[in-house]
Amino acid sequence: LLGCQPAPEGYSPSLQWQQQQVAQFSVVRQSLNKHRSHWRLQPLDNNVTMPNIEDEENWKKFCLGERLCCDIASAVASGENESSGINYVKIGFPPLLSIVSRMSQGRWLYALLACLEKPLLPEAHSLIRQLARRCSEVRATGVKWEDERVSALNLMICLVGRYFDQRDLADDES
Repeated sequence: LLGCQPAPEGYSPSLQWQQQQVAQFSVVRQSLNKHRSHWRLQPLDNNVTMPNIEDEENWKKFCLGERLCCDIASAVASGENESSGINYVKIGFPPLLSIVSRMSQGRWLYALLACLEKPLLPEAHSLIRQLARRCSEVRATGVKWEDERVSALNLMICLVGRYFDQRDLADDES
């Protein structure tokens, strides 16, 4: 597969900016790991039962809430959306980058990246590489420099390329 698309003229972040972002991200991860170590030693409340790691349905209920998960399952089972397609207004929109980038969810993606433990599993490598590639595609197709998304897109590409050592995806050192 190809790497990231090059940034349009004037959109590529400087090497200094990229190094600053990686340094800040490293500090965030160190802090997170310190807190993670603390919370690993703390017992869960007695009423919290974690699903089995392979139990996809119960993880959906755990993460989305039982009501939302059951509403989605019943809508799909009743064939409610067969004729008119999926009604995303009722069941929610999937976390597409085009939607996430408009909703200030870049912080959410940043937090997810911060929680990844090194060394990454092959699936995690593949997913963050897809994220960086998609960010480069969005950046290459008509985003204006004033657009606040440029910085967020550059940050995601930078972290994947430089912090997670996917150098072939990193922006050129300019």
